[in-house]
Amino acid sequence: MRVIGLISGTSMDAVDVAVGDFALDGPTVVLRPVAHAEHPFPPELREPPTSAADLCVLDTRLGRLFASAAKEHEADLVASLGQTVHHWVEDGRCLGTLQVGAPAWIAEATGLPVVADFRVRDVAAGGHGAPLASTLDALWLAELGNAVALNIGGIANITKISPEGVIAYDTGPGNALMDAAMTVLSGGLRTCDVDGEFAARGRVHQELLDRLLADPYYARPAPKSTGKEHFNRAYLDRVTEGLVVQAEDFLATLTELTARTIAAECAGAGVVIGSGGGMRNPVLVKSLRDKVELRTSDELGLPADAKEAYLTALLGFLTWHGLPANVPSATGASGPRLLGSITPGREPLRLPEPVTTAVTGLRVIGGHRART
Repeated sequence: MRVIGLISGTSMDAVDVAVGDFALDGPTVVLRPVAHAEHPFPPELREPPTSAADLCVLDTRLGRLFASAAKEHEADLVASLGQTVHHWVEDGRCLGTLQVGAPAWIAEATGLPVVADFRVRDVAAGGHGAPLASTLDALWLAELGNAVALNIGGIANITKISPEGVIAYDTGPGNALMDAAMTVLSGGLRTCDVDGEFAARGRVHQELLDRLLADPYYARPAPKSTGKEHFNRAYLDRVTEGLVVQAEDFLATLTELTARTIAAECAGAGVVIGSGGGMRNPVLVKSLRDKVELRTSDELGLPADAKEAYLTALLGFLTWHGLPANVPSATGASGPRLLGSITPGREPLRLPEPVTTAVTGLRVIGGHRART
């Protein structure tokens, strides 16, 4: 079946859409990437909601934006990971998570059934609901034996695959602090350090870096997750109190923080396979390559810019076929769970017979085309 995957990450800069053909070959999911595209966020959707009214408006507008992205493609099913607006973690335990982008708008616009709201079932089962990228990574890289899959979005997350098993967690900020700093320093004119331009001109401010690395999150054991509830502009205000740091040095230091905290968690890996928006930042990528053996997911058949959208499509495909879509050792859930809720499309809902054979691998075949 053909599945459309939709996601808006923690950077809140665009909706990523990926279209893939999925099939089951015994215990292996076969994915043929078809197309992927990026739909920039309108500026008004980047403001976090501050009231129930704001949340309602954002939920509807995002649902309509997702619907607009999906209806450009023909498919059998849509899967939407939505936009996380709050991830509630206390004392290392996730107590709740909220994604918006009402799937009813997607179903109405496309006429297709929509699987959405994937994270909350894992959270209800005692997990963090993240990183769900571990589902794709554990299947895709199972044969490598000793590898780390890295995704650098607003928050960076890794999946470690080894003979001992699979673990996954958020390492800390990916682009989130860099984006927050750039937004402030530019007076809102720029929301990110494009091509690492500012960071490339700066030097690492050692005292600031030491303060940043002292954050207790990094020492917490996995499974763990975090978000912009913690790593945000207010966080930067607190950690820079009493310091005078030039703009370029500020960006260079935050870039090095992301590279250092990722590399520290990838120690001992045979290879690190990177994806996500952070892989577009040459300063960050160079710093990472100085510390780890880094390849891109493109080299293994999945475009780095669209990997999480293909993940979303995979989650929808698994749920549609009655297959668990979480990795308990990665998220901390008490066991495998079917994820997501299904919104019917234009036709009566007809699910296939549940698959009873456990899925143990993912094979990517063929090519893909990118759209803008």
